[in-house]
Amino acid sequence: MKYLDPKADLTFKKVFGSQPDVVISFLNALLPFEEGREIKEIEYLNPEMVPENPLRKHSIVDVRCKDSRGRHFIVEMQMVWSPEFKQRVLFNASKAYVRQLDSGEDYELLQPVYSLNLVNDIFEPDLPDTYYHYYRLVHVEHTEKIIDGLHLVFVELPKFTPHTYAEKKMQVLWLRYLTEINEHTQEVSADLMAHPEIRKAVNALEESAFSREQLLGYEKFWDIVSVEKTLFSSGERKGFEKGRAEGREEGKAEGREEEKYAIALKMRQQGIDSQIIAQCTGFAPEEIEAL
Repeated sequence: MKYLDPKADLTFKKVFGSQPDVVISFLNALLPFEEGREIKEIEYLNPEMVPENPLRKHSIVDVRCKDSRGRHFIVEMQMVWSPEFKQRVLFNASKAYVRQLDSGEDYELLQPVYSLNLVNDIFEPDLPDTYYHYYRLVHVEHTEKIIDGLHLVFVELPKFTPHTYAEKKMQVLWLRYLTEINEHTQEVSADLMAHPEIRKAVNALEESAFSREQLLGYEKFWDIVSVEKTLFSSGERKGFEKGRAEGREEGKAEGREEEKYAIALKMRQQGIDSQIIAQCTGFAPEEIEAL
């Protein structure tokens, strides 16, 4: 049996975006719920987060749902880390929190929003032993004092090692699902297949379940990820280091130029007309043709 990688956009949304029992098991394993507060049932919501200000770009998250308590959940799979990602996560979570109420309704009706972000990159190198990062509003001096509302969780997948986290069995199994299965997998571990929801999630990755067009899109996704990683490594990181050494503004400018290049390349790969790309990015048409 051949499988696809669950971290790709196509597969992640197929597994978690349309199977309630699977996403319930996943969220209960990965989110920091107190005992007795686990999710029992969910309702899928529109993943398109449209801002009230029409000049702001909307974003589409991978999974968005709410449970029978009214709590909202946002799930995203991020392949390449960028410095502004935390702000984007906070913006989307805040937007979901605010939009629970219509005008004139009581604030007591507001329910917490949980944002779960799986990152296939290392963004906290100074914390080598910590892959799980949980943020919420707490009193600076008395951390037991909490304002409930926004719960932001970031998981650094490359740091995860299953051998040292036996006390969180389902969390370990789901993270193994995300990190162990890929195109080279021919047989999935029996301890993963022993759990019905994970087995169902594994079966959804079988290559035979995808059309030729979907498989082409899957391959294109990984090509784009590869380009993004290369550009970020050689452009934004160099720009950042250069900015620290020779002036932050120059470094930021170099990073922005590389980001523009990445956008132009993506649009070119998607077959968008060179004139349109030129208008959006500022590059000359002949520069676009040379990409």
